[in-house]
Amino acid sequence: MAITKKQELRALSADEREMVDQSGARAARALTDTQLSSLVKRLRTKRDRARTVAERQRREMRGKSRARGAAPAKADDGSQVKLAVLTAALARLDTETARRGKVKAKASMVASAKKALALKEKATAKTKGKTAGKPAPKKAIRGKARVEVENHVPRSERGRVRSQVAKAQAKRDAR
Repeated sequence: MAITKKQELRALSADEREMVDQSGARAARALTDTQLSSLVKRLRTKRDRARTVAERQRREMRGKSRARGAAPAKADDGSQVKLAVLTAALARLDTETARRGKVKAKASMVASAKKALALKEKATAKTKGKTAGKPAPKKAIRGKARVEVENHVPRSERGRVRSQVAKAQAKRDAR
């Protein structure tokens, strides 16, 4: 069930409302990395506290623990709403953090690829005059020329599959 704005306003305190407002997509993108991480930390603390209160109230309602106030809690609807709102806000911030991480990783990969390309071009520029026009020598293995195979399957893989087929056949023969 969706939580209405009225329920949300009733369940949250002023500073919690401010944090939830900052967790929106546009507002979260406007934050710096340090602001985002500090907001996530504060929101996680609030969410954990709300979870603890909701669990305590549920235990009081069932009679599993003594009342913390003058009388045991009769309902935990407000705590559940607060917990749901804070959890949703934290999920939005986690999504934004993950998005930023992907952007940084991609930028890092592009920088590494550019650096590798520059090093490769530098290396080919040095050797261009020395070996131009000569084919690369073929390596001989035990006196035989190496044959390039398009779909080469390693020996270990062939052996594994061969023994797997043998075991399956033995099972069928045993029936």
